[in-house]
Amino acid sequence: MKQIYVTFIAEHLQVREWQVDACEQMLSDGDTIPFISRYRKEKTGGLDDAEVAEIKHYVDVFTEMEKRKATVIETIAASGVLTEELRKRIEDCVVASELEDIYLPYRPKRRTRATIAREAGLEPLADRMWNVKGVVDPTADARSFINAKVPTVDDALAGARDIIAERLSETAAIRETMRSIFRSRRIVSKATKAAQNSQNASKYRSYFDFSMPLQRIPSHNVLAILRAAGEGFLSVCIDADPERCAKKIYYDFCQEHSYPSKALADQINLAVEDSYKRLIEPSISNEILREAKEKADAEAINVFGENLRQLLLSSPVGQKRTLAIDPGFRNGCKLACLDEQGNLLHHEIIFPHPPQSDKVKSIMTLSSIIEKYGIQAIAIGNGTASRETEDLMKKVPLPQDCKVWTVSEDGASIYSASEVARKEFPDEDVTVRGAVSIGRRLMDPLAELVKIDPKNLGIGQYQHDVDQNLLKEKLRNTIEYCVNSVGVNLNTASPYLLGYVSGIGPSLAENIIAYRNSNGAFSSRAELKKVPRLGDKAFEQCAGFLRISGAANPLDNSAVHPEAYKVVDKMAASLGISTKELVGNAELCSKIKAEDFVEGDFGLPTINDILKELVKPGRDPRNQAQTFEFSSDVHSIEDLYPGMELPGIVTNITNFGAFVDIGLHDNGLIHVSQMGVRGLADPTKILKLHQQVKVSVLQTDLERSRISLRLIQ
Repeated sequence: MKQIYVTFIAEHLQVREWQVDACEQMLSDGDTIPFISRYRKEKTGGLDDAEVAEIKHYVDVFTEMEKRKATVIETIAASGVLTEELRKRIEDCVVASELEDIYLPYRPKRRTRATIAREAGLEPLADRMWNVKGVVDPTADARSFINAKVPTVDDALAGARDIIAERLSETAAIRETMRSIFRSRRIVSKATKAAQNSQNASKYRSYFDFSMPLQRIPSHNVLAILRAAGEGFLSVCIDADPERCAKKIYYDFCQEHSYPSKALADQINLAVEDSYKRLIEPSISNEILREAKEKADAEAINVFGENLRQLLLSSPVGQKRTLAIDPGFRNGCKLACLDEQGNLLHHEIIFPHPPQSDKVKSIMTLSSIIEKYGIQAIAIGNGTASRETEDLMKKVPLPQDCKVWTVSEDGASIYSASEVARKEFPDEDVTVRGAVSIGRRLMDPLAELVKIDPKNLGIGQYQHDVDQNLLKEKLRNTIEYCVNSVGVNLNTASPYLLGYVSGIGPSLAENIIAYRNSNGAFSSRAELKKVPRLGDKAFEQCAGFLRISGAANPLDNSAVHPEAYKVVDKMAASLGISTKELVGNAELCSKIKAEDFVEGDFGLPTINDILKELVKPGRDPRNQAQTFEFSSDVHSIEDLYPGMELPGIVTNITNFGAFVDIGLHDNGLIHVSQMGVRGLADPTKILKLHQQVKVSVLQTDLERSRISLRLIQ
């Protein structure tokens, strides 16, 4: 990669150039982000996965820029005007807008007013006026350009001005000056006639007469305004003063010509005003709005990515026999009994709620299947009839240590109708699949939620409005980080989970499952090399993230990479013990000095990681799950009153606040201003997804079913 790109990335991300070089080289060699950040700390200087992902993003951006530069150079060369100086200017670009500004005068255009003027032979007149070559009276000079295509002096002058206007609009310095001005201005939105006549526009009412500086406007406001504009409910502009901008262009870029007459100065002024109004303002305005959207996209995508990370790393209950309940009224509550691995043992439907209200039979059924299938945990979906089902379960005798959990249903219905669900349960209907998903996401949220498109998990912000390619990249990186940071059991993992392991992907995941089905459980990591098409590179990338419980070599059930097994063997030998005796023995591990084992590619960071892993091999970084109960006094929004204090669970975090489930159909909103932290306007730094909180009610809007909350703790 070119040095100018390396320097830009290093400065932008505030890392060293050698770190960027090292990452770029490893990425080009086929190494993955999780592998680089976990097992190549010496080469990267300890960059984490987010930093490596950022470097990869910019490497990809600049790879595409190189292709664009090649196209630009080829096009300009074909026109015969490419100089070495121009080529160097193009090759030295690191900002897309700068490259496009350079290319603009040479880019093939549709037929413009300036094109028509040139075809009429008016370019020499424009040159004379612009370069002030003896032109004192432009009217007199224009007479010599009258012809069949240019019947009058006014037509000649107008054509010359069109040519000058286009040149002004293609001047890079002018465009950059206008960008600076526009960036410092306000974005303004007004309601259109369509908004005044549409019920659908009411949600955008706060933007019907809205104005805010571009430099301060929150990302969610930008996305809302642009969505409303796209639906035809708002007109949007940037409030740059046309007169002042035109004067800025004239005095900064035209006056140095020292026009010999007022008549010529007036003509240039007219060209400037026309250029700004017709060409520069629309172009720069759209560009700055696009720039604002890109910034808003990045912020919204980062929030989405952080929410997804927290959701996927939610606390698992673990391998317990689970009763999953998908609650409902008229259609009943769907029950699904799962074994410790999440396999479906039994399913049926009970009707404890109106209109059937068969509570006694439902309680008897629940008691029977809890005893029959040895149920150890109960998962209740948080949708319709959730609270009523929780109340019902309080009347059912439960085994000791068997607890009831409320589980988010977001995405369960999407999963139940998906191809993934049809493959897993070809003989069951969508209601059974949905209940199974609820139970499995209690047991292991990560393993279950990777099967669902993150956009269906209810944790995004304007997710369908943002750059979809950037969103896809962020979400993929987030899922990969979560899967690889937790590790995957090679002998029980689904193909969907395996597909996110470093170096594997969907195709190899299917091959691993097929091999496992044909040959039984893997007995060692080394056996992975027998899987068709899983070569040395793929093994290097994935092995450290896969776990084999009960393997002959205990390191196969740890995050120690096979390439480092020899280091652990040396550590054990230095104490006169076996590797098996060392693994998991904190006392013995404490006797090892990390510095004594630094050699070759194994630096101090890697040795320290190995020692941490040896103390607690295969440790799950996720916290233990905690039960939660909503207030028994609240069953509808009418039960709420200002000042009422309630327990709640954070269900979604945005730039402007956090949504909290307080046990009702509609979640309440804690606006960032009600989070009690002065000067901190980032809710993601205050709250976490699924965090249990205490809130107080500020106000309710019964008509729109809105609940405003304040964070207490």
